[in-house]
Amino acid sequence: MSTTPTTPTTPTTSTPPAPRTGSTAHEPDRPAPGAAGGAKPAARTAWTLVLASLGAFLTSLDVVVVATALPTLRDSLHASLAEMEWTLNGYNLAFACLMLTGAALGDRFGRRRTYALGVALFTLASIACASAGSAPALIAARVVQGAGAAVVLPLTLTLISHAFPVEKRGAAIGVWGAVTGLGVALGPVLGGVVIQDISWQWIFWINVPVGVAVAVLATVVLEESRGSRPQLDLVGVALVSTGLLGLVWAPVRAPSVGWGSAEVVAALAAGAVLLAGFLGWQLRARFPMLPLGYFRVRGFSVANGTVFFMTFSLIGSLFMITQMFQLGLGYDPLQTGLRILVWTAMPMLVAPLAGALSERIGNRPFMVLGMLLQAVGLLWLALVADAGTGYGSVVGPLIVAGVGISMVFPTVANAVVGAVPVEDAAVAAGTNNTVREAGGVFGVAVLVAVFAANGGYGSVSSFMSGFRAAEVVAAAAAAAGAAVALLAPGKHEEDAARPQRPGTAGGTA
Repeated sequence: MSTTPTTPTTPTTSTPPAPRTGSTAHEPDRPAPGAAGGAKPAARTAWTLVLASLGAFLTSLDVVVVATALPTLRDSLHASLAEMEWTLNGYNLAFACLMLTGAALGDRFGRRRTYALGVALFTLASIACASAGSAPALIAARVVQGAGAAVVLPLTLTLISHAFPVEKRGAAIGVWGAVTGLGVALGPVLGGVVIQDISWQWIFWINVPVGVAVAVLATVVLEESRGSRPQLDLVGVALVSTGLLGLVWAPVRAPSVGWGSAEVVAALAAGAVLLAGFLGWQLRARFPMLPLGYFRVRGFSVANGTVFFMTFSLIGSLFMITQMFQLGLGYDPLQTGLRILVWTAMPMLVAPLAGALSERIGNRPFMVLGMLLQAVGLLWLALVADAGTGYGSVVGPLIVAGVGISMVFPTVANAVVGAVPVEDAAVAAGTNNTVREAGGVFGVAVLVAVFAANGGYGSVSSFMSGFRAAEVVAAAAAAAGAAVALLAPGKHEEDAARPQRPGTAGGTA
């Protein structure tokens, strides 16, 4: 997003307006439709979708594949519950804190170049993860890997938005969602095969050939483009990164040191103050990282609220369910990966259809129904989980939850990038992914805390007791997401608002 929003509290001065409000000094490198050179070759458009989807595939795969390996990592690296949590949240923490920065880097230095460098960083960090000999070393490498992912993921949607016209964008994002879902689906199976038949290190080595290929091809075949901001908002980068770090540090550390500890209270207070400072700075900055006017667009705000609750329940449940299959039901990693496909494979099947249909009937029906199905599925799972539960009892809940999340993935993404001008899609996607990853971090932290308060690893019965309590909380979060999604604009409102910008006449919802 590149527009400096006009608000009632902003005084009129002689300072030249931000270029994206009318000036052409820093317009993005995107030819106008129909202009000379404006037509994109079909092959380049296809390559854009393939390479952007593969980047999303890598970043999603590494969340799920590590979740499957948690019991093995606990034994091989003698990791504590807190260290196991950090192998997921170290990645998600860097992901959440640096997402807006990654989007801004793409706008400033070129999206193709930045995307290729982000994939390269992710690949190098994967090598470091595979080479780690201790839990702290693995966690450190995962943080760097999350930083690379923070550059890659928001630019995947930006590249697609730049390559496809509005009327075809929903279907393209549906394909993007399906490939992302493929990473989620393959993660448990691939992790199970690798852990059982080779070694846990290879869950990271498998990223390397894919990452090298994507980085090289992106440099060669993608079209370069830039956003409207000629400068990085370094003050905004510092404020938002440290503020988010404080807010997500607190729930990650709370299960170990207590919610009332000085460390947790100080982290929450510092995070809140720094984020308030970031918001204040964005109102003054000439080239803001996050033009706040977009939050006055109902579709943009609702999509971000929905995605927070979506990943809160999804990633928190992923942390618990992969362990439940192994510690509660007694399956090995490969058996777990195969049996969990009824949940994780759903995005491959449903996301493309939901993305395509959303262009005809709007995003809201899919967002609302999808979150409701996720809530029903997770609550159903909590009700049937017990020490004597068999696989047949959990198949139905997992299918229902999987179909639900598959409907939300592409439609939330489409709602976000459709609410802003195409040149601002990077920051829109970065904002959405920041909120999404923050939701995942909070989900893991809160569900772990609920699990520890109601059960433990001492016996199957104790584990299932904690698991049931955690999944009830996850279901409640999904239901809250459905309530937020009800506020989304309908199809006609989406179409009417699409060409307008916040801060311009008629552009504020």
